[in-house]
Amino acid sequence: MESSIVTTLLLPVALGIVMLGLGLSLTVADFARVVRYPKAVLVGLFAQTVVLVAGAYVIARLFALSPELAVGLMLLAASPGGATANIYSHLAHGDVALNITLTAINSLLALVTLPLIVDAALVHFLGQDQYVPPPTRKVIEVAAIIVLPVLIGMALRAGLPKVAAALEKPIRLFAVLVLVAVIGAAIFAEWDRLPGFIAAVGAACLAFNLLSMAVGYGLPRLLDLPRSQAIAISMEIGIHNGTLAIFIALTVLQNATMSVPAAVYSIIMFVTAGAFTLWLNRGR
Repeated sequence: MESSIVTTLLLPVALGIVMLGLGLSLTVADFARVVRYPKAVLVGLFAQTVVLVAGAYVIARLFALSPELAVGLMLLAASPGGATANIYSHLAHGDVALNITLTAINSLLALVTLPLIVDAALVHFLGQDQYVPPPTRKVIEVAAIIVLPVLIGMALRAGLPKVAAALEKPIRLFAVLVLVAVIGAAIFAEWDRLPGFIAAVGAACLAFNLLSMAVGYGLPRLLDLPRSQAIAISMEIGIHNGTLAIFIALTVLQNATMSVPAAVYSIIMFVTAGAFTLWLNRGR
């Protein structure tokens, strides 16, 4: 997705408001629980940094992607979860505190893992080595959009519980509207090029997305983690930071083709995550 006032200003502001709303539903005890029971965090990190990277490589080979598209898919797999994962988890009744914790840790880990994975992909698929600097600026942006509004929301809940209770439902509705707007903006921005993108890498991106969400939900359940934590991990590793992947492809690698998997995935993941959320909420 190309940069515009929607993606660079309006969307971050809207996400900040949504994260403020999520903070209204959280307490310090929620995060203390995550620290006391680190199994869910370790499972989420393992799935993100090991299983998904290996899965992306296998899919790139199975779908016979061109070397540049294969690097783009590996870049996407190495990118941490996106801010909207927290919103989907909230709507699906997942463990939002776990989501926020995973987003923070994954974003910091990406400073090390992302350059290593992308450098290895460049050497393997293209036979070249191009230095990829750590995405420090993006980590700071993630902190500004996610962590600060959540802390403000938690402070409001602790100090003004009646105000927090009154705001929680309207902001939940606002979260749904933001997701609809994001999906619409993503499709509109790439409308002319979308058929070509989908033809080139659509099937591979869909396979990788379904694998990500299936691993994110199935692995924790196999390890007897609570359903809410499985939902959180599924959303966290199924919704990647496509903006970060596109930014690195265009500005660092200077290769537009490598940004195509992230652009296509960014559209697919919103639709599949929405369908998964509806399925999880069936009967509610």
